[in-house]
Amino acid sequence: MKVRKVTKAVFPVAGLGTRFLPATKSIPKEIMTLVDRPLIQYAIDEARAAGIKEFIFVTSRGKSALEDYFDNAPELESALRKSGKDDLLEILKETNMDSGAIAYIRQNRPLGLGHAVWCARRLIGDEPFAVLLPDDVIAAEKPCLQQMVEAYEQTGGNMVAAMEVAPEKTKSYGVLDIADDMGAIVKAKGMVEKPALGTAPSNLAVIGRYILSPQILTNLNRMKQGAGGEIQLTDAIAEETAAGKVFGYRFRGQRYDCGSKAGFLQATVAFGLSRPDLREEFAAYLSDMVALQQAAQ
Repeated sequence: MKVRKVTKAVFPVAGLGTRFLPATKSIPKEIMTLVDRPLIQYAIDEARAAGIKEFIFVTSRGKSALEDYFDNAPELESALRKSGKDDLLEILKETNMDSGAIAYIRQNRPLGLGHAVWCARRLIGDEPFAVLLPDDVIAAEKPCLQQMVEAYEQTGGNMVAAMEVAPEKTKSYGVLDIADDMGAIVKAKGMVEKPALGTAPSNLAVIGRYILSPQILTNLNRMKQGAGGEIQLTDAIAEETAAGKVFGYRFRGQRYDCGSKAGFLQATVAFGLSRPDLREEFAAYLSDMVALQQAAQ
């Protein structure tokens, strides 16, 4: 099956990050560091591994630090070069983006994820595109979006990353109504955004990775309000299920919800323990902390 390559990605980063106040009073949530890299860097690296060449950020007021992060830092680079810190210089280069590769679009009103994606419509044009939510950090041997791009080459249409969640947690997600379960790939006959407890069509939840056709932008253009009075991306995708053009992909990897404090802390521990330069000291500290807590009880 011949499908157009996915080379554009949208990063909706306009949110206020209120769950992380007061830290997010002065810095964008996406710049908060998981070990020593900002959340947004994990999303960018994942997109690059999947072949993305054009990066579209949907931002809002107060996000200038996010824009500065991807700019060159000649003074810092010069200082590192003079100090002979070539290893840090190489790490810094990973944060630089080529001129013209990155674009910023403002979302001037918080009208939902669907509206954020719609704001990027002129830069997307008539091409398939990816959407990555930086809050969802996925640890995987092969990056999640790369897995999806490979699966998308077989299916075309629209593809969402999906994972099984406990039935009582489906109310917090978009949930797939499954028509055909083919293992890693499922064909959807419907999608429901944040279903009421006990009404979810399955426990296969959509998480923050999407490969979408330009038809989704046409659907969003109707500005139809959904759950919470917002313009839901899930609703625009669900409109394509009748034509059999929506697929879920069970990715291989561990997802961390870094939009919540607990998820952010869990990811910090997991990523810290995965680092060879930190593992031994960090693991010993955690063991000591557990022993102290047990002794206190």
